[in-house]
Amino acid sequence: MARYILGRIGGLAFVLVAVSIVTFALTRAVPGDPFASGERQVPAATQAARAAKYGFDKPLWRQYLNYMGSALHGDFGVPFQSPTRTVTQLIADTWPVTIKIGLGAILIAYPLGILLGTIAATHRNGPIDYAVTFVASLGLVLPNFVVATWLILLFAVRLGWFPSGGWGTPQHLVLPILAYSLGPMALVARYVRTCLVDTLDADFVRTARAKGLSDRRVLSGHVARNALIPFITVMLPEIPNILTGSIFIEQMFRIPGLGRFFVTSTFTRDYPMIMALVLLVAVVWGFTYLLTDILYTMLDPRIRLR
Repeated sequence: MARYILGRIGGLAFVLVAVSIVTFALTRAVPGDPFASGERQVPAATQAARAAKYGFDKPLWRQYLNYMGSALHGDFGVPFQSPTRTVTQLIADTWPVTIKIGLGAILIAYPLGILLGTIAATHRNGPIDYAVTFVASLGLVLPNFVVATWLILLFAVRLGWFPSGGWGTPQHLVLPILAYSLGPMALVARYVRTCLVDTLDADFVRTARAKGLSDRRVLSGHVARNALIPFITVMLPEIPNILTGSIFIEQMFRIPGLGRFFVTSTFTRDYPMIMALVLLVAVVWGFTYLLTDILYTMLDPRIRLR
């Protein structure tokens, strides 16, 4: 197992290098000046001074090597949109805010989605199944900013139970987490139902029932363990998406998180921020897939890492 993990980590390092090369090349290939000031013309001397300051006057390969050399020492540069802070400081200040929202959404969406999916599967083709399927379908088709708007109008404007936006108190967490968790909860519920229904029709389940085992024993001892493998394959990689933030949720609730930088850095051609965010997401995704493979062996002893 240790040899496999080390090999996967080594492979992840090569993936990060490839991702960094592609991202670096694409950001430079996009036409435009990251320091452009709208329609106002910037003097040529000012442009040259800026290019020299940020190393843009050097060959592209030299720029990449300089950047990666600094990144390996923890220096990801200075964001163009916040020149008074480093990229590392900006991510360290904003990502914990996004993680709080994301973890809250996971703690609500995954347990509740598993519960609803299990109930629907055990009562399939009945009123409960149809009700859960309807709620799950509604959660999937409704954008989270629409859900956020409804929550603000009901619980903030009409009832006044929670603030409509801002950050700093536990009350500020409630509405963003609820708005953010509906989509993942619906996805989990539908996928759990599908996995359980497929497993309930398997031959070994019919054999277990023929031996006189109770439905609860069959579900917990035979169905759940086998249904978890396809569930983990799809749902565990959803966690990085949740933890990296939603631009809509953070904008609507005025949350000082990391999500808004995924969009603003692209529009402003903030090269250091784009590179750092892409590498951050790549690392999170890489370790998530590594964790997924390890969990396979824990759930199913027939799977072995070689």
